[in-house]
Amino acid sequence: MSHDHSDDHDHSHDHSHDHEPRWKHDGVRVISGDKLDANTAQTPGMFRQAAINHARVGAQKIWAGTVAIEPNAKTGVHHHGELESVIYVVSGKARMRWGERLEFVAEAGPGDFIYVPPFVPHQEINADPDNPLQCVLVRSDNEAVVVNITDVDPVEKPEEVYWVDPIHKHPQG
Repeated sequence: MSHDHSDDHDHSHDHSHDHEPRWKHDGVRVISGDKLDANTAQTPGMFRQAAINHARVGAQKIWAGTVAIEPNAKTGVHHHGELESVIYVVSGKARMRWGERLEFVAEAGPGDFIYVPPFVPHQEINADPDNPLQCVLVRSDNEAVVVNITDVDPVEKPEEVYWVDPIHKHPQG
């Protein structure tokens, strides 16, 4: 037999909820795809929107959002310190290069996941010269960490459109 507790308390009395778990009043959140936050730094070649972060939902240990990368956009060589990143490819063709000299390469398409471990030098590339790359990005922290690596000559030079955002700074500054 189910019991409805909604009538067990007299709600006309003013009482504190401090003793109750936070999730009772601030629990699961659904962020509609058409309500993402574009109030982030936007630069040519990329459009990034936050769905889950500290400011929007109080997330403590993750950041999640979408990113649209223009055709042929490339980052410089970098790593994200202790952060782990997961990229889910919605549409388009992603190419990842990584290693001390970017000697490793892999490509991912729609439905594929890319995992970038901590401290791995890498370069992210939209491998399609004609179509944007649409991805969902999840990071293991709210803090943006990027360490540019300037002593590695990228195999694919980021000369056309830079993939630049608050995480991926322009190689020239």
